[in-house]
Amino acid sequence: MIETETTPNPATVKFLPGRAVMGNGTRDFANPEEAEASPLADALFGLGDVTGVFFGSDFISVTIAPGAEWSDAKPEVLSILLDHFSANIPLFAPGSAADIAVPGEEDDFSDDPEDAEIIAQIRELIDTRVRPAVANDGGDIVYRGFDKGTVYLRMHGACAGCPSSTATLKNGIEQLLKHYVPEVTEVRAI
Repeated sequence: MIETETTPNPATVKFLPGRAVMGNGTRDFANPEEAEASPLADALFGLGDVTGVFFGSDFISVTIAPGAEWSDAKPEVLSILLDHFSANIPLFAPGSAADIAVPGEEDDFSDDPEDAEIIAQIRELIDTRVRPAVANDGGDIVYRGFDKGTVYLRMHGACAGCPSSTATLKNGIEQLLKHYVPEVTEVRAI
């Protein structure tokens, strides 16, 4: 049985298959072309109203288009997920690494080596305090850089496009980082 949870983003629902989804890391599919690397993501995008699929450690977040209704989409999504997990289909298509594009974890900014200690503190707080909380809401937030007091983060899954993401970023994450790392003056999503 697959459980579902609502997320702060009304366009996104979190599906919990009761087993591991990703062994390590996460994977975000923003369009059907990216989804071709995964039979599951490809099938979900094939429904037509799906605009985003996110694989977490033990969940899948699915985002539908504006105007689409979850009352119509949820049974179709559940059917695809049940078929996939009951048949033990691999999460990713077989092939060489050249056939599957996995986004890198490189930062979007070149961090100044003099800021190494500050950056280590920021990464530690994000990994231990922020990411687990955000995963509960069906998403992920990843460090992408630190420049002159500003921390840059990238949002994935339910967090991307969520109406409350700006408030979470400013009132939650920014305040946490400023409290523990005084060198932080601002947090921005990219």
